[in-house]
Amino acid sequence: MSALTRTSATANVAYHDLLRLHRDDAVSELKGKATLHVRGGKSFWYDSYRVGNQMKHAYIGEDTPELRARLDRLEQIKAEAAERDKERTRLVRLLRAEGLTQMDAGTGSLLGAMARIGVFRLGGTLVGTMAFRLYEGELGLRIGTDAAAMTGDVDIASFERLAVAVADTVSEPMAEVLSDLSFSPVPSLHKGKVWRWRQTDKSMLVEFLTPSFEAEEGLKPLPSLGVSAQSLHFLNFLLARPIPAVGLYRSGVLVQIPRPEAFALHKLIVAARRTGDDRNKARKDMAQAALLFAALAEDRPGELAEAWEEARAGGPKWCALIDATLEKMPESRELLTAV
Repeated sequence: MSALTRTSATANVAYHDLLRLHRDDAVSELKGKATLHVRGGKSFWYDSYRVGNQMKHAYIGEDTPELRARLDRLEQIKAEAAERDKERTRLVRLLRAEGLTQMDAGTGSLLGAMARIGVFRLGGTLVGTMAFRLYEGELGLRIGTDAAAMTGDVDIASFERLAVAVADTVSEPMAEVLSDLSFSPVPSLHKGKVWRWRQTDKSMLVEFLTPSFEAEEGLKPLPSLGVSAQSLHFLNFLLARPIPAVGLYRSGVLVQIPRPEAFALHKLIVAARRTGDDRNKARKDMAQAALLFAALAEDRPGELAEAWEEARAGGPKWCALIDATLEKMPESRELLTAV
């Protein structure tokens, strides 16, 4: 395995400053008062405001010390909006100069539109290679534009039960937003259930996914996003405790991605499940996992060790798939054994 290529200390600081500013922006747009609601034994914050004679409750996020701290200084955050906007633009310019990977206009416009209507706020998580590319900023790791980091697909995943629990929906119909960006629904065998959209020029495919906890991997509703989703086994591990990330498009796009250690371990499972023509994609799965394992073993061995134990605790089927892929990745297997 070749040595890891790191981004500069300047880029690392700039990226995390940019992420912090975007997270401040996320709470600065509240229309009313932040209120705490308990649903299913968990506490969630909502923006509660009146429209005519009705009270509306827009989901903000799960109760965490970090979110509480932002809400406590909400007035200050709102007052600093203009200054923050200028600083975001400066930081993105700096990160581009440092050579971090930029989003192309098509991807940036799509993810920006999804962020605007609340896809990521409502639990949507960017997965797949698009998410992999964003670990560059999170880990201070130069990923570049080799084959392992290239894709024309955008995959958004969410828990079905979370979509129900938040009791909120995107601010505009997903189908209309995608249509405005020249995406058309891809027909499926399930009448009236759409989970894939393809851009008119065939350059990009958007898919919605959700974990399957049943024997079958059928289509499930994601009511908060207003779409159907293809359910997949093992996806729950990938979506547990996602993290925020910023894509470099314009002054930045705030999205949500899986934890890097969960992403890497899930790639081992995905690679082992590839069949037929999809087997060629297994090489990309393994290349992405190997790069992340090497970086995490150096920088975050504790988090990697915890995720390794969690994945193997999934049961014999999980272990069999993971081990089958690691048989082809001796260096990664050695790293994981060591942590």
